[in-house]
Amino acid sequence: MALTNSFNLIGLFIVVAVLFPFIALGLAWVLRPNGLARFRRPRRANPIQSQTYECGLETYGDTWVQFRAQYYLFALIFVIFDIETVFLYPWAVAYNKLGFFALTEMFIFLAILVVGLFYAWRKGALEWV
Repeated sequence: MALTNSFNLIGLFIVVAVLFPFIALGLAWVLRPNGLARFRRPRRANPIQSQTYECGLETYGDTWVQFRAQYYLFALIFVIFDIETVFLYPWAVAYNKLGFFALTEMFIFLAILVVGLFYAWRKGALEWV
């Protein structure tokens, strides 16, 4: 009797696994911009809504300020090395239990990041303008 119940449970999981993507796709189709979502949005555009928003202040001057791509690259490099520290902390806490394999894996991880750092340095990505 228990075997039949487990097969019923597996059958239920299969049915849910097959139906869930169709339900999600159906909801995405209904809620697309031309679907039911058009009934929730405003009918007429308001001129205030098309103005540029700057922290609640009235904008003055040119609102299209272009930033150098180098700033974004600098921020991405910072995020990469910030995430490196997130990976290093748990490794350092469990260092005594991990053994030699984890030590070599961490050195490989650090070596890849150092190679990336030297590459970015040689390309001039770390020079602040």
